[in-house]
Amino acid sequence: MLSIRQLSRSFREGTRVHRVLEAADATILDGQVVAVTGRSGSGKSTLLNLISGIDSPESGSVSVDGTEVTALGEPARTLFRRARIGFVYQFFNLIPTLDVLENVRLVLELNGVRGAAADERSRAGLAELGLAGREHSAVDMLSGGEQQRVAIARALVHRPGLLLADEPTGNLDEATAREVLPALLSLTRTRGATLVIVTHDPTVSRLADRVLELREGQLREIART
Repeated sequence: MLSIRQLSRSFREGTRVHRVLEAADATILDGQVVAVTGRSGSGKSTLLNLISGIDSPESGSVSVDGTEVTALGEPARTLFRRARIGFVYQFFNLIPTLDVLENVRLVLELNGVRGAAADERSRAGLAELGLAGREHSAVDMLSGGEQQRVAIARALVHRPGLLLADEPTGNLDEATAREVLPALLSLTRTRGATLVIVTHDPTVSRLADRVLELREGQLREIART
């Protein structure tokens, strides 16, 4: 599903160059749940941005399901990301002027699915996450856990092959995280999607199929005990 080859990216901070990725390599198979760990500032979010095509590397390549994302122009990367990748963020990134259903349905509309078909799929996705009856609620009236469930429904509604999650439990209390995380993993596995999840949470790492640590610009496999 995901091939990362010799990926490099750095940022200039004043007179200093901060290299977060240096010829990094990784292969992630279809259907795997992979946790990416590492110190704050090690480049984990940058890695997700490079995988999704939001950002471009200085060198190296990223291929998703056979498509070399890094070889695409910016408009093509946007269309590919919109159709083939789902994203769950730490701070939800819901649109406050849209209600719950509209937030989820927007992804389908951007992919050309509209009308009753978009409504039906969006409602079904929300129901899977225990949000039936909340379709027309304002998103800022929901709890943090409910908002993250909406974000998960939005990320999965267009049935992407690859799901990227950036600290999805980082803005939730421990009890809420214990409810949201199993829902995310269960729905991802049910759909046969691949999940790459950036996390500091050891619970997430324990539930993943594999753990990769980003350290000194390299992705290193952590042996499971």
